[in-house]
Amino acid sequence: MGLYDKYFLAPFINCACGTKPFRYQRKKVVPLCEGRVLEVGMGSALNLPYYDRDKVDFIWGLEPSAAMRERALPNIEKSGLEVELIDLPGEEIPLDDNSVDTVLLTYTLCTIPEWDVALRQMRRVLKPGGKLVFTEHGRAPDANVKKWQDRINPAWKKIAGGCNLNRPIPELLRESGFGIETMDTMYLPSTPKIMSYNYWGVAKIA
Repeated sequence: MGLYDKYFLAPFINCACGTKPFRYQRKKVVPLCEGRVLEVGMGSALNLPYYDRDKVDFIWGLEPSAAMRERALPNIEKSGLEVELIDLPGEEIPLDDNSVDTVLLTYTLCTIPEWDVALRQMRRVLKPGGKLVFTEHGRAPDANVKKWQDRINPAWKKIAGGCNLNRPIPELLRESGFGIETMDTMYLPSTPKIMSYNYWGVAKIA
C-alpha cells in the first residue's frame, strides 16, 4: 500500500464519493439489488447502508485497493451484512459462470483500465435473467462541457486514481453485450459539471 494511496487518494475518493449528491444516487439504485450480489469496486463500502436486507442473500465486494479495503472493514462489520472482500480488479472476477443474481456498479466504470474485459467478466458471472444495476458519471451531452472533460481528463486521471471524466457509459454497456432496460440521466447538483453528469438504471444481458 503506497503512501499516496493511503493518505491522499483513498481519503479523497472516499470524501468525493460520499458527498450528499452521490449518496442520493446510491439510495436510488442499491435497493434494486437482489439475491447474491457482486459489487465491483466496493471502495470503502459506502453502499452497505442502502441494501435491502430482505432481498439480498450475500455480497461479494471486489476491490483492488488495499487502502480502500482497509477503510471498508469497519463499515462491513457495522453493517451486519454477509460480505466477502475480494482483492482483485474488475478484469479478474474469481467467481463461477452464472453464479450472481445482481452486479452493482457505483462510480466504478470510470476507473477500470480494461473496462471491456471487466464488463465481459460481469456478463460471464451473471445468471440468466440477472441484472446489472448502475450509477456512473461520464460523458456529458453538452458540447462545452464535453470539451472541458476531454481537456482536463489526462491530468485528472493521474491525480484521481485513473478516474475518467468522459467515458460514454451507455455505449460501453451496449458494446459489451448489455441491453439497457431503464436509465435516467442528469447533472448532479452542487457538483462541477465536468464530473457530475450521471447515468443510472438497470441493464441485462442482451
